[in-house]
Formats: sequence, structure tokens, C-alpha cells
Amino acid sequence: MGQVILGIDPGNARCGWGVVSEDDEGALHLVECGCIETPKEALPGERLSEVYEGITEVIARHRPDGMAIEKLFFNRNITSAIAVAEARGVILLAAQQAGLPVSEYTPSEIKETMTGDGRAKKGDIGKMVVLTLGLKKKPTPDDTADAVAIAITHHFWGGLNDLR
Repeated sequence: MGQVILGIDPGNARCGWGVVSEDDEGALHLVECGCIETPKEALPGERLSEVYEGITEVIARHRPDGMAIEKLFFNRNITSAIAVAEARGVILLAAQQAGLPVSEYTPSEIKETMTGDGRAKKGDIGKMVVLTLGLKKKPTPDDTADAVAIAITHHFWGGLNDLR
């Protein structure tokens, strides 16, 4: 079996993750995917702890060869950006503690890789995840489909965006 890649769409409310593997012929397959959802009423530290523990569990269960994560981009909502940055921090800590190399990809790099258009719509990404992996339906919620797309992107880029 080829490389096993963990893709992460970071967030403190919803953190999508997806594990893909490459077979001996180079075809990609979905191993497992999911979304860590934290309660709105939880304190920020509690939410981050749930994300960290959830990602640590996924890493231990699948023992990926590498992790790919969406690169943080700043939008108008600075509060959201800070929360995502905090989630990325605990996710990167989990990867570091597991000895995983990490690569990051911008939203436009992911869209370009998946659809050929760096400004593609979110729904287009989900459709291409289905087509690329031969799935019957799109992983849900969108955060999960996005995480799988990030893992696929890493496969096609060959780890060229390592955070080293």
C-alpha cells in the first residue's frame, strides 16, 4: 500500500478530517472521514481540547505518513480567523507530537487542484471528491468533504508544501 494522508479542514466549532490511501496502482481510496464538532456553549479551551484529542485519536488509529492542512487566510471576521488559528495550533501540536510531516495548502490551491479553477464553488469541490474517489455520495458536512479534498490535493502535489 502507498502513502496514507490525513487531510484537515481546521476549526474550533467544526474540524473536518479525512484519511486517503494510495493503492499499489496509484489509485486513491477513502479510508475514513469525519468531523469533530464542539458544543457552542463550551469554553474556548474545552473546544480546543476536544479538537486536539479528536485529531490525536485519528492519528493513532490510522498512522498516516503525513498531514495536509488548509492554510489560514484572513477574512473580514477577525474573531473567526483567531479561532481557526487556535485550532490549527493544537492540530499542528498533535502532528508534531506524532512525528508527522505537515504540508499546507491555500483554499485557491485546493480548488485549482480539485477542479482546475482556483475560484470554484464549495459544491464543486464535493463533486470532485466523489468523482476522484469513486464515492456514491459526498462526505458531509462540507468541512469533512473539504478535508478529504485537502488530502487529495496533498497527494497530487506530492508534499511540495511541507512546513519545514
